[in-house]
Amino acid sequence: MLDLILRHCTLPDGRVDQDVAVAQGRIAAIGTALPVSAVQDIDAQGQLLSPPFVDAHFHMDSTLSYGLPRVNQSGTLLEGIALWGELKPTLTQDAIVERALNYCDWAVAKGLLAIRSHVDVCDPRLLAVEALLHVRERVKPYLDLQLVAFPQDGVLRCPGALSQLQRALDMGVDVVGGIPHFERTMAEGAESVRLLCEIAAERGLQVDMHCDETDDPMSRHIETLAFHSQRLGLQGRVAGSHLTSMHSMDNYYVSKLLPLIREAGVAAIANPLINITLQGRHDSYPKRRGMTRVPELIAAGVDVAFGHDCVMDPWYSLGSADMLEVAHMGLHVGQLTGREAMRQCFEAVTTVPARILGLAGYGLDIGCQADMVLLQARDPIEAIRLRATRLLVVRRGQIVARTPAQEAQLTLPGRAASVQFQRPH
Repeated sequence: MLDLILRHCTLPDGRVDQDVAVAQGRIAAIGTALPVSAVQDIDAQGQLLSPPFVDAHFHMDSTLSYGLPRVNQSGTLLEGIALWGELKPTLTQDAIVERALNYCDWAVAKGLLAIRSHVDVCDPRLLAVEALLHVRERVKPYLDLQLVAFPQDGVLRCPGALSQLQRALDMGVDVVGGIPHFERTMAEGAESVRLLCEIAAERGLQVDMHCDETDDPMSRHIETLAFHSQRLGLQGRVAGSHLTSMHSMDNYYVSKLLPLIREAGVAAIANPLINITLQGRHDSYPKRRGMTRVPELIAAGVDVAFGHDCVMDPWYSLGSADMLEVAHMGLHVGQLTGREAMRQCFEAVTTVPARILGLAGYGLDIGCQADMVLLQARDPIEAIRLRATRLLVVRRGQIVARTPAQEAQLTLPGRAASVQFQRPH
């Protein structure tokens, strides 16, 4: 007997009335009216069954610390960095662990079962590194947590940061990070990219670099990142996060840059909620949107994912671990309103970031890990439109979260009805 079967599901690729059967933590069969039985037999009633959400860019060491030591009054990236610098000396490992575990609970409830989190290595104590390594083990049964060694204050600018980054990698951090636009000079930024890519190549690791998170069109470290990715044979192992300077760059230069990124196999990770909040703060009007050129990157053949980036921390006062909210904002800011473009926004928080993170066994195919989310929607576009309720969240074939269907009881004069929040039938 199977462990679980979800019947009458709609799948993201458009297949309808599909049964998905699970055995020993993996998808055992997919098809119409499967003649099998299971310990749990659930009728999905035509709702959308998706692989879990994946957040390709997050900061779990700072999450849920909003207001400590004070609120970011200017709303700028630089004040956020300064606030984090003030907070770091007062951090305790227990507090970081508690906040991170709380956030992971939020994530699971929202069907977010894989997160790549940057962790600051510019504290000589590596307190946050130790804390998140502990959290990674604690949450492993229900969430994949991938860690990036992130030199928040600049790997060359901050004394000791390079050796601390190496120590963090020795401790088991998964990915090499960087922040070239925060180094002292453009030249030092370019040197940091070279240095960090070589460390990753020597260790056989991936790279995920905060790159050009600025309105300055002359911040062009993504070009250097693409160059070293190709030089060192890192294709498919490198991501440039943010890339917000690209929204201010000259179109001719971008026409050269996009093919370079594609040829180097570098992925792009936009963070719509945070990019549109932090960027353009020095503009009067017209104000720049702040997000990188998502439609153009996708059209050029570059893998583009969306990240949440921050939730209730020195940089962002809102957020709830809801990757459909992220996709919803990305769709609007990028003017991705064609039907295929809206589906690409759904893929930017599911299949594309799973590919960037290198998640093994991800997806809705026979043999994949039985990690799934049943959404109160009939297709990916409707899921984004409604920020659909997560009816069930399944991890390795076990139901780990349930949320009742969203429904309103109307009591209008002369009319009584129940309204489920889906498109009209």
